[in-house]
Amino acid sequence: MGPINEAHVQQPGLAVVEIAAEDDQTALAVQELLATRWATATTDRTTRDPGQPGVRLRCYLDVRQELTT
Repeated sequence: MGPINEAHVQQPGLAVVEIAAEDDQTALAVQELLATRWATATTDRTTRDPGQPGVRLRCYLDVRQELTT
């Protein structure tokens, strides 16, 4: 994964979450759980780093915007 862009963390309440998991389904499920709680910029794919186990996924959250049910 590349470096975190400063714009994604420039204000309080903004966060970058990196998920490491054994497989795509697990990583995407964790992202979905985060997205049910906060405004989240999601992705539909994971990445694999050569020589590293599992998959990685990065998503961006705005915890200032709490979702209502």
